[in-house]
Amino acid sequence: MRLQCEVEVRSRLLPTCGLGGRGRGGRARLSLGRQPGRAGASAGHGVCLMVCTARDRAGARYKLKENIEQFFTKFVEEGKATVRLKEPAVDVCLSKANASNLKSFLSAVRLAHRGTDVEALPLSALVPAKTSEVEKPKTKMIITSRRDYPLTKNFPYSLEHLQASYCKLARVDMRMLCLKKLQKLDLSHNHIKKLPETIGDLVSLQELNLHNNHLESFSVALCNSTLQKSLQFLDLSQNKIKALPVQFCQLQELVHLKLDDNELIRLPFKIGQLSQLCFLSAARNKLPFLPSDFRKLSLEKLDLFGNPFEQPNPLVPSIQLKIPLTLLEWAARATVNYRIPYGRHLLPSHLCEDLEVAKTCQCGSACLSCFIQTTVTMNLHHVAHTVVLVDNMGGTEAPIVCYFCSLTCYSQFLDRYLQSNR
Repeated sequence: MRLQCEVEVRSRLLPTCGLGGRGRGGRARLSLGRQPGRAGASAGHGVCLMVCTARDRAGARYKLKENIEQFFTKFVEEGKATVRLKEPAVDVCLSKANASNLKSFLSAVRLAHRGTDVEALPLSALVPAKTSEVEKPKTKMIITSRRDYPLTKNFPYSLEHLQASYCKLARVDMRMLCLKKLQKLDLSHNHIKKLPETIGDLVSLQELNLHNNHLESFSVALCNSTLQKSLQFLDLSQNKIKALPVQFCQLQELVHLKLDDNELIRLPFKIGQLSQLCFLSAARNKLPFLPSDFRKLSLEKLDLFGNPFEQPNPLVPSIQLKIPLTLLEWAARATVNYRIPYGRHLLPSHLCEDLEVAKTCQCGSACLSCFIQTTVTMNLHHVAHTVVLVDNMGGTEAPIVCYFCSLTCYSQFLDRYLQSNR
């Protein structure tokens, strides 16, 4: 029987000599087996505990029969236990073990201590451990050149941080998508044009860096994946993205979002839903104005430098009102305003999609396809503590879209605007 965990062998004699009693713990393989040359023994006389570590793969052996002073199992459910031996006077401290496997292993050790017949014990061969069994699992790998990229070997399944930059990758290596423990994935400075939907299957992924690639889009499938619950850092800067889907704002755990140096002509319509977002940079894009939902953000730092923002003119609105309103418009407004439940099991999918992007008037009412649109100036300090200047003139203001559900709402806004500019 074998058990893989971390082991620390502590001598109880060292403190009496004025030395520290703690040993040095590390990954190990424990085996329960029969001492060589004792194959004919009927009782557990020849059974011993073998501890193999990276420093001593051949293993240290400890006799078990009537040689255990005490078991400490208070934290066995956490994968921790200690076996106190009489001779030599050491404590074998186990940690980071599978709780179920640890219980089974300790039960077998108890039986060996009592001298149970070896035929009734789950014994293993006492052979030196393989390097892979005692080495600490690799959690970080950094590759910064094509020459060092592994073409024939798989990535270690224990990886939590993988960087593969400057490797001239044209696509995401599918072997990376098997790394279920991966928390940070850095594929910056490559030639990737499209992201596979299966990146969304990396359930632990918190940081994704795709800086300086050839991406043209970020798919709806990724927005609807498990990344909604895990992704906190996303760097899409220096790509060729022109727009992000409405569903992008379902990545509601995002804290840090970098969109600099793309070809963005608009930000996500419902960007205000990113309630955890603290750092946003979208410098050097092609943004003419900001979405209405932008005013809902509460940021630590905002960088929108180098965008060709239009000069807002509230006196020249875009009017898309139909009077009288269509039945569809009335029904859509009522559904949103009164929060009537809906779904694809009740409505055609295209109507559900329209309802999800309904505009909000200054009065708080919804409007679907019948509205008046204009832009006004907003000081970016209203949404961010620190603002990088928008232009070389030292400005911190940008145009933001406003919607109005009726001529009455627009007229009231216009009166307030004219009075404030007298």
